[in-house]
Amino acid sequence: MSMKRIGILTAGGDTPALNATIDGAVKRANQLEVEVIGIIKGFSGLLDPRAPHLLLNPLYQTIPELDPYMGGTIIGSSRHYIDPAKKEEFKGVTEKLSRMGIEGLICIGGDGTINGMQPISEYFPCVLAPKTIDNDLGLNYPEEPYEWTRTQNDDGKFKYDKENGRKQIERDEIVNYATPGYATAVFVAVQAIQRVRTTAESHRRIAIIEVMGRDSGYISLGCAYGQPDMILIPEVAVDLDRLEERVRQLYDLQKNCVIVIGEGIRDQHGNLFGDKASSFDPAGNIIMSGAAEHLKNELVTRLGDDFFRSRRRHDSANEAIFTRKVGHTQRGGRPIRFDRFYAASLGGHAVDLLLKQENNSISILKYCDERGFEVSSTDANRLRDRWGIIHARTVHLSKYDQERMHLSIFGRDYLKPIFDHAVGPEDVDYLHNEIFLPGNLSSRYQSINVDVHKRIRYL
Repeated sequence: MSMKRIGILTAGGDTPALNATIDGAVKRANQLEVEVIGIIKGFSGLLDPRAPHLLLNPLYQTIPELDPYMGGTIIGSSRHYIDPAKKEEFKGVTEKLSRMGIEGLICIGGDGTINGMQPISEYFPCVLAPKTIDNDLGLNYPEEPYEWTRTQNDDGKFKYDKENGRKQIERDEIVNYATPGYATAVFVAVQAIQRVRTTAESHRRIAIIEVMGRDSGYISLGCAYGQPDMILIPEVAVDLDRLEERVRQLYDLQKNCVIVIGEGIRDQHGNLFGDKASSFDPAGNIIMSGAAEHLKNELVTRLGDDFFRSRRRHDSANEAIFTRKVGHTQRGGRPIRFDRFYAASLGGHAVDLLLKQENNSISILKYCDERGFEVSSTDANRLRDRWGIIHARTVHLSKYDQERMHLSIFGRDYLKPIFDHAVGPEDVDYLHNEIFLPGNLSSRYQSINVDVHKRIRYL
């Protein structure tokens, strides 16, 4: 435990629990009398010749700007990563860390952050505190990475496919049971579903609600708490015939229908629904858009106008079916208790890992029936397949009932430990006391960036 100053950065997309993770790390560092330097704007801050940074705990006291109840990250984030092939960049990064007196680095992020961190870890001690609203960082069971196969396409690019793995899993063998940010994202999506439902009921309509998650269906799975009629996840190809049949049944029964879909759903040929344009986000991932509209068009064609006219409810199928996209509201805002508590725990554990001389390790959350949730760690390489690729964790099919297009019994067992006590009394008090605070009418929003900027230092 010789380290006296460590660094911390946040990388990738924002989540509601980033500040809570930073706060947990700083509080643990305060106990151990270790200074914490926040690197501004993730890895791009380390590439900046001036390396903007700030001291998060002068005199081992957390700065007042760091609020674990606030979403986002006060030290900023970016999707820029360091190219492993550029040795001079690495040399410059390690030199900057040394000039700041930093002896170890905590990176808060997902799989892209691990890929950005791992080359640095060859020269400098690094650990990861996980975050992602998609809940896709981890493994359903330890041997899962070895089930991936690789083939080379005609264009020379590699394609990765997963073999049929185990049909059943146990909760206590899941590597990283839930990631900070996931619970709040589901909380936001569930509220949206409940609000859209009453519109669908009142106007005798069919609602298709699209949630985030890319190729992983964990957010859509968690939306079962909103009681949608059907849930479509990216891991299971959409059976349009079965879907049409079920929509007809439900609409005749209750005069409305609510369908939740993950943005990465695919048809039975493996093609993404929605926009097929080759547009990419800053991390190089294909931007998924239009899945809900695509599904609506399919149902409009299949159901037809006469289906609704014969029931004297609407003049056209296009009018009767509508879509809503929850979108980036899932990423932001105040984290609920589950995310705040475990984000802080994982951040604090990341400090312990560094001081125990761990390197290229991940602070993770485990679950067992006897003791509940526990903070643990794993080597980052355990998440990689034999070619060194980290694949997004997908929903294990034992958690999903394909016939009902809904949550399975084991899926319920998986979600309950996360959400049974996910919202605390302080979350309810916030709604009661802060949302309609009279002062909000007379004062504009005060961005924390203004105060943090006053603390920033440069090399």
